[in-house]
Amino acid sequence: MGAGLHRRPLVNPLLEVNHEQVIYPPATLFGVSVDQPKSLPALPESLLPREHALYRPRHSSRQRTALTLAVIFFCAPAFLLLVGVRPAEFENRELAAFPSITAGWGFFTGLNAWANDHIPLRDHAVAAADGISRGLFNEAPPVARQPQEPNGPIPLPPKDPSLDRPDPTAYVRAIEGKDGWLYLGEDIERACEPKLPVAEVFDRLRALRTAVESSGRRLVLVVAPDKVTTVPEFLPAKYFGADCAAKARQEFWGSVVRETGAIDLRPALRKAAEERKEPVYQKLDSHWTTEGGLVMVRAIAERVQQGVTRTWDFRAAGSSDTKAGLPPMLGQSGAMKINHYDLAPDGKTVRDKKMSEPFPEPRRSTQSAGTGVVKARTIVIGDSFATPMAAYLSAGFADLTFQHLNTVASDPAGSARRMAEANVVVIEVVERNVLSGNSAVLATQNIDLIRAELAKRPR
Repeated sequence: MGAGLHRRPLVNPLLEVNHEQVIYPPATLFGVSVDQPKSLPALPESLLPREHALYRPRHSSRQRTALTLAVIFFCAPAFLLLVGVRPAEFENRELAAFPSITAGWGFFTGLNAWANDHIPLRDHAVAAADGISRGLFNEAPPVARQPQEPNGPIPLPPKDPSLDRPDPTAYVRAIEGKDGWLYLGEDIERACEPKLPVAEVFDRLRALRTAVESSGRRLVLVVAPDKVTTVPEFLPAKYFGADCAAKARQEFWGSVVRETGAIDLRPALRKAAEERKEPVYQKLDSHWTTEGGLVMVRAIAERVQQGVTRTWDFRAAGSSDTKAGLPPMLGQSGAMKINHYDLAPDGKTVRDKKMSEPFPEPRRSTQSAGTGVVKARTIVIGDSFATPMAAYLSAGFADLTFQHLNTVASDPAGSARRMAEANVVVIEVVERNVLSGNSAVLATQNIDLIRAELAKRPR
């Protein structure tokens, strides 16, 4: 090639590009001849002629298929709701509530839990996942944990990886034990990952006792033992957190009675199990049976009025079946039997059970005092272990108010006022929440509020 000459680069014959200038071949648009500009046209690619190098269809067959599937995916839950399909409570807890707009950033962080819980047919999907995982892979499916409700137990902090725990290397929601027995994973997790150290828990329980008793009232503290504490024989040989949970329980039960004056129900529960020749905890649920709960009812009555239960006579009154709480955590279903009883406090006359579940609001029952009936005006504040027993307490107490423990978190001022109206305050908390410090009655601000309210009306 001669001096000063250079080879011209090859270009697409339909599109010659010189830096930012584009030259288009002659074309027509909708049958009309169009003069081609010297720069990119202000037209969407889908409106260019099909023979144009920059032409792109607006929707290809694949795009249409994807859009159709997306519409079905996002609109199917809304359609199911319109035709009457409603989300089910199947995980031993209430569905997450729609977050309040006044919660700030909590509104956005709470949306995920609400959306997950309110997907129609989610319970069937979880059951299908469990069947597929066990049928094809012979193992339980991984089940995601849900955050706790605002008024429920306080969420746990991140796990401490330095603790020595056996395999497998993760907490589970429900532990599959021997002979089909199931255990609540939180019994282990809360023991291993407490919110407060045990010494601090005991300090706060002592402060609560002082707040009540300094006003002239009596405090009865009851710790409902975890199922892993009372029926450990069906636990698997290995599970995550076994060593640290056993150590924490041993430390807790070794000093809780001495340090806080709490009632230790374990000996009476063992005796009841020996008499019945079977555990007094449900096989497929984390709670005790009615017989286990009645052990607590007697213990509370005896602590308030010693000797009052000598004439008590519990008479069998049939049974019923209800859904068990632990199988749904594994994508399964199961039922448990609930035995019912009538109580004749004097050994002769059956007293009406004036309370029944659920307890959205505190309730009060009164009756005439008599043989075998506790006379002192009493308030019982308890969790799901005490709630089914409120009916029996109402039959054995002349003046009883029952309040769910969650109300202390949602309405601490009202809870303090109801305590002030009573002469005896009974507080029942399950072991896992006392041991870990995850209870509203252990919050220092609530203890201070109770102290101030009771001091206004001393006994």
